[in-house]
Amino acid sequence: AKAMEAEALRSEEDAQKAYEDFVKGTNASVQSKGKDIVNKSETKAKAESDFIEAKEAKEGVMLELEQLSNYNANLHSSCDFMLKNFDLRQTGRDEEVEALKQAKAILSGAKFEEFLQA
Repeated sequence: AKAMEAEALRSEEDAQKAYEDFVKGTNASVQSKGKDIVNKSETKAKAESDFIEAKEAKEGVMLELEQLSNYNANLHSSCDFMLKNFDLRQTGRDEEVEALKQAKAILSGAKFEEFLQA
């Protein structure tokens, strides 16, 4: 009976030690997992912050790109207008220069009849 009692006590002590080891291991695991959660939460918050900054930067770049595109379209239409009307403007200027030459000649004393014949 004493041997059985001693064996039961030893068995209970072994079970108690195994339970305590299990609890220590579980507590350590819980602490480790808690630290992992904190670290991963910090990493996630940083990644979200970086994402928001990148998104805002992208919006700024897209706005600038749109403004540059509009400016390009305005320049293009202005250049098209200049090229389209170049010959007309050149002819007008040539006529104006000729008229100024005639006015200068008249004021210098040339005969007006010469200009009528030309």
